[in-house]
Amino acid sequence: MALTTAAALATGLAYLDAKYHLSKDIKTASPPTTPSPPPPPATPTPKPVWTRTGSYTWSDVLTQCHRYAHFFLARGVHRGDFVAVCMQNSADYIFAWLGLLAIGAAPAMINHNLAGEALLGCIRTSGAKLILVDGDGNEDLLKRVADGVMTLHLCDIRDEISRMSTAAPEDSLRNGLTPGDPMALFYTSGTTGMPKACILPIAASFGLIRSNELGLHPVGPKNERCYVCMPFYHGTGGITMMSQILCGSTVCIAPKFSASNFWPDIRASQATWFLYVGETLRYLLAAPPSPDDKSHTARAAYGNGCRPDVWTRFQARFGIDTLGEFYNSTEGPLALRNLSRGDFLAHAVGHHGLLLRWRYRNQYVFAAVDPDTGEVLRDERTGLVVRSPHQVGGEVLVVMPGERPFPGYYGDEKATEKKYIRDVLKKGDCYYRTGDAMRMDADGRWFFLDRLGDTFRWKGENVSTAEVAQVLGSYPGVHEAVVYGVELPGHDGKAGAAALHLDPSVRDKFDYAGLLQHARSKLPKYAMPIFLRILNDQTASHNNKQNKVPLKRDGVDPRKVQTDDLLWIEKSGKGRTYVPFREQDWDGIMAGKAKL
Repeated sequence: MALTTAAALATGLAYLDAKYHLSKDIKTASPPTTPSPPPPPATPTPKPVWTRTGSYTWSDVLTQCHRYAHFFLARGVHRGDFVAVCMQNSADYIFAWLGLLAIGAAPAMINHNLAGEALLGCIRTSGAKLILVDGDGNEDLLKRVADGVMTLHLCDIRDEISRMSTAAPEDSLRNGLTPGDPMALFYTSGTTGMPKACILPIAASFGLIRSNELGLHPVGPKNERCYVCMPFYHGTGGITMMSQILCGSTVCIAPKFSASNFWPDIRASQATWFLYVGETLRYLLAAPPSPDDKSHTARAAYGNGCRPDVWTRFQARFGIDTLGEFYNSTEGPLALRNLSRGDFLAHAVGHHGLLLRWRYRNQYVFAAVDPDTGEVLRDERTGLVVRSPHQVGGEVLVVMPGERPFPGYYGDEKATEKKYIRDVLKKGDCYYRTGDAMRMDADGRWFFLDRLGDTFRWKGENVSTAEVAQVLGSYPGVHEAVVYGVELPGHDGKAGAAALHLDPSVRDKFDYAGLLQHARSKLPKYAMPIFLRILNDQTASHNNKQNKVPLKRDGVDPRKVQTDDLLWIEKSGKGRTYVPFREQDWDGIMAGKAKL
């Protein structure tokens, strides 16, 4: 009898654990809030850095790190200083970063693609007196930063660095450092304004190295090799690279993403997992199929921005067992992670079982937002925020102070204050605005919906650009769909538009009627894209994320769109296919003769 009861109890507990993911929640609960340095790795890899031109042992890394440290000391860099690093991914980037940390300084991670005031603003914000570059671009611009700021070209200082001491810098150089001091200064992407600076504090870096909270550890037990071709100046690329170094693993690096070099690099480096951002996996999937698609050592991919229409197709084609999607931002206090090996967690950015859902029920709030103004809606009677059901979703607000505090934008109190919202659940409370809309289903799976400002209203309904892009992107011949709303004279709200990258092999014979029929079968009438822009060139930003800003700015005025084809559904949106949208059509809309 006792054995029968015990077996029944065990079966019942197993059922509850499978249904509510109790053991998973307990295992993934947040680590202690008081950080401490991570223990040294037990069995570090022999060669922590791989490049296309060769690999580096730990002795090589230490030697170069020390040389860079003494070089910076000789150039007057002190504890607490920033040195602006404006370089492509390279071994020298790693050595310079480690060399700065060795003397209590840190790099300001400058996007080398920037120009004009955006570039100057990033450097000025950092207060750096040295700028380390590896190219000749922007030379005249960099001279305008400020008096006393020196630009150093890597090719000009290599000999000087090679003659520097290889002895470890004195520990006293780091005296006085606190957990809040910077390990690096990162910048937001700046796609909707000037880039803003965010400190990655030493305490946070310890937390990333000690635990799997962000998934930046090796995804397997040992001998893992991570391939990073995402830019180091971006938080995802830089933090992932540094975490692998500090936990004794191997990082395999490429100067930048290249679809043609990607799989040859994976094979040559014997990488077991790789990092992606934005549309990276879509670009790889768009390449012509090859019999070697599964001839590689990688079994996992980790990153953020993988769209549902790409997820399972990418895994199936390239034999990727685990797809790890995470949600976070450069400065954000909300971190979600999902390591998906099957259908249950496919397409999600995170997952909480019953215990974590209860724990975070009032720490993470789904807020209803007016899509026209971007303002969070408030109850007219209480003045508090209107909560949206989590299964419907809304902008995610994170309680402050939380387990992962928002450090604020470095040197920009005004921008920092804009990220806070008060009187959310009760008078006087304070939350952080993520600017992202998400939802969580009944099983605790988190799904990304849209960036705030991407959702638009048409015919009195809210249109999710992510939903429309997923539908269009699943149609044969469509490599990528960038969806956005455009303003039309005499119309309320914004009409749906989609910029398409088509497979070159089918572009001249693409079935637009078939695409329209496909979209109408899967989308509500108000969400149908009325306009199509057929792109000749990609519009992705420097880190492979979709950049809608220039597309929104152009709208659908044929006089502004000179290099791409514009199409539309004529007959007030009731046509059977997409046809060319001409200047006289736009003039008709402007004159109020066409009502959509």
